[in-house]
Amino acid sequence: MKQLYIAFFGLILMLQSCKTDEDPVQRIDQTMNIYIRDNAGKDLLHPTNTGSYVSFTLNDALGEKDVNPVPYSLQVANDSVFYINYIAGARRVLIAENGDSQTYRSIIALALQKKLTPTTSSTVNDTMEIQYRFTPEVFEVSKVFYNKQLRFTKMPDQPNVVTIIK
Repeated sequence: MKQLYIAFFGLILMLQSCKTDEDPVQRIDQTMNIYIRDNAGKDLLHPTNTGSYVSFTLNDALGEKDVNPVPYSLQVANDSVFYINYIAGARRVLIAENGDSQTYRSIIALALQKKLTPTTSSTVNDTMEIQYRFTPEVFEVSKVFYNKQLRFTKMPDQPNVVTIIK
């Protein structure tokens, strides 16, 4: 009889472990590719070109300290155009809530070192506000403002490509 109970509880345990998880999976879409160009379309992130930004820093303006570097990587697309790949790292603050939907924002201060001549440069200070939409189904970038101007609005199933014209 004892073996029958052990077999029964073993069967129950096995069936319990095989059940499927009915909870939906939340899709996360927060990676952004940020291109900076001039009015003529020239890549301003190419580090060797005069007139381009040769170095830059991204700092979390909502961070708990004065200096909160935000991680990013400088990438090169197939067409040799440089872009900033930003995944995450800046603090997100809740700004709106409506039922299951919440809107968060991050603010990033950018310090862009512009190469004016082979020996001189100047610093340009800009800000970027990223708004995120959070629902049980998705966490995604929804809007990006650059110097308080809307530069990106999320389109369904499209990559988060932000182009800044300076």
